[in-house]
Amino acid sequence: MRILITGICGFAGSALARCLKDSVAGVRICGIDNLMRPGSETNAGPLKHLGADFYHGDIRSAADIAALPDADWVIDAAANPSVLAGTANDSRLLFEHNLASIGNVLEYCRQHRAGLLLLSSSRVYSIAELCRIPLAVENGQFTLDAQAELARGLSRDGIGVDFSTAPPVSLYGATKLACETMALEYGDAFGFPVWITRCGVLAGAGQFGTAQQGIFSYWIHSHLRRRPLRYTGFDGTGYQTRDALHPSDLCRLLLSQTGCTRSGGPRIYTAGGGPPNAISLKQLTAWCDQRFGPHSVASEPTARRYDVPWIAMDNSAAARDFGWAPRITIHELLEEIAAHAEAHPNWLEISGS
Repeated sequence: MRILITGICGFAGSALARCLKDSVAGVRICGIDNLMRPGSETNAGPLKHLGADFYHGDIRSAADIAALPDADWVIDAAANPSVLAGTANDSRLLFEHNLASIGNVLEYCRQHRAGLLLLSSSRVYSIAELCRIPLAVENGQFTLDAQAELARGLSRDGIGVDFSTAPPVSLYGATKLACETMALEYGDAFGFPVWITRCGVLAGAGQFGTAQQGIFSYWIHSHLRRRPLRYTGFDGTGYQTRDALHPSDLCRLLLSQTGCTRSGGPRIYTAGGGPPNAISLKQLTAWCDQRFGPHSVASEPTARRYDVPWIAMDNSAAARDFGWAPRITIHELLEEIAAHAEAHPNWLEISGS
């Protein structure tokens, strides 16, 4: 099997490359990355040592994409991943990186008859509807209110594909949603397979962490180094809650999708840690306090634009169709990041934080 990974030097791309090498005998991996993300250059050498063919290029450039070798599948992991992207006078860059570039990727798939595994996001969902999810506070985190009526696409298992995507979803979320539509249309028009996975928060050792993206890594590294931390919004409580998914678990789902030969049925799935692997910032702080010793966290009650209180993905469709479920627990994932933080004291600087 030949696999092309866009954004291969990012956290998701590089982690998937390693997982694929470990999981698939004889797999040939090539990847392209423009190395714009701080820290991404640190992955180029290890990927080459792994045997991946690395191309320093930009998927916004049709010429750079045309220079890539044949592949059977493309994993599109290239994007500006922050929900705040495009809000600080960089909206054109967001458009170019996250949306305009998908045309070049889809043209590559058309010309090479390659299938597409598109990594999408939980942030394609309506902010207004996410903020209307009935929640209770339990053990220092927001949880679904067990007594409330739930909206379409929402269940005790989490947020599914059918949850509202009505705008606003953020500029970032809009680019990901538009990419989904274009990918499905290209696949239908030109006869190549497309699978779309709306991921919860991907996290693990080696993730680049900033206050805007890579929150689990950022929080753990900052806590260990006694950097300032702050609960923002939601009355400064730290109750805001996210699920976490390890890239190796995502890799198993993607491989199952490449082996599926059905012609009909759903093409979009949600995948994350799910409610069992969801944790609030307050709980994460308590975990870090126990792991590293106490560290105080400030509070800022004023909410940021696009902040939502709770997201956990519903994995039931992926379980039904692919027999898939995450294996790595939230506590195993946090311990992995903590060990990496202890071994890499300058990681926040490398991440551009």
